[in-house]
Amino acid sequence: MDIHQALTMTRNTIRFRHYSLKTERSYVGWIKRYCLYCQRHPEGTSEAKIKGFLGDLVETRNISAATQNQALNAIVFFYSQVLTIDLADFSDFSRARKPRRLPVVMSTGEVASLLGHLSGQNWLMSSLLYGAGLRLTECLQLRVKDIDLSRRIIMVREGKGKKDRAVMLPTSLSIPLQMQLEEVARIHRQELAAGISDVELPYALARKYPNAARELAWQWVFPARKRSTCPRTGAVRRHHIHDSALQKAVKIAARAAKISKSVGPHTLRHSFATHLLEAGETIRTVQELLGHKDVSTTMIYTHVACQHMAVSPLDRLAVNS
Repeated sequence: MDIHQALTMTRNTIRFRHYSLKTERSYVGWIKRYCLYCQRHPEGTSEAKIKGFLGDLVETRNISAATQNQALNAIVFFYSQVLTIDLADFSDFSRARKPRRLPVVMSTGEVASLLGHLSGQNWLMSSLLYGAGLRLTECLQLRVKDIDLSRRIIMVREGKGKKDRAVMLPTSLSIPLQMQLEEVARIHRQELAAGISDVELPYALARKYPNAARELAWQWVFPARKRSTCPRTGAVRRHHIHDSALQKAVKIAARAAKISKSVGPHTLRHSFATHLLEAGETIRTVQELLGHKDVSTTMIYTHVACQHMAVSPLDRLAVNS
């Protein structure tokens, strides 16, 4: 089997399992590197080749534990799901342990300053990340039908782990969101009149409901300015805004706000969780809002929440003196 055939089989398997485009690109990239490594080192068992490849990555590229585990996951997927080969003697390989990092959290003043340096859709999306605790991808993939203005609820469909959840819609964002939905409806009417309205639908819904792609309910809440070609299907459609657009906007706003911390869109989600805990919300409530499977994942925010900090003995000394 040549590399091209191996990568084609990998793409087909990933798409059959409905993995995201990011996962597809990541896995295909690692499997391509691994196949090229095997061409240079053809001797040995599959297990020995995998261990040699991962060891070579550490020695030559000094990759992080997360990157090494990502490469390992891709290669194991290639053997088990694409080639259907059981790596029975591979269980003794110890995965690299990721260092335990505390999340970067902004103060409420820093959040206000950051949002004050944003405008338009970038401001609205960033406000949703902080106001509802959305992940960046979850925000970008919101559809018109997911916004319930009357009940002040946002439905997150197929979040991380393919799980749905309901989160609060901040009251202060009701009018801006309604205006955004009206703009989406305006663009949709124009494209319907031009006969070019068509949106990407999940799974086989396009075949099951042929007209759904032309319905307003399925349109993206944050559509891109221009139509573009889908990298998987080749169809020309109006996709949602690319994640890099908001990432760049938040970075620029953080510099303008003179925030010295390392700030990105996900920092707003971290700040959402921490500020809720500081306001007295229970850890279980925050877990549900964030969509965490295990409460231990949510517990990380207790380490940066102010009300969980002990009073410094230096401050007690100052009070008593």
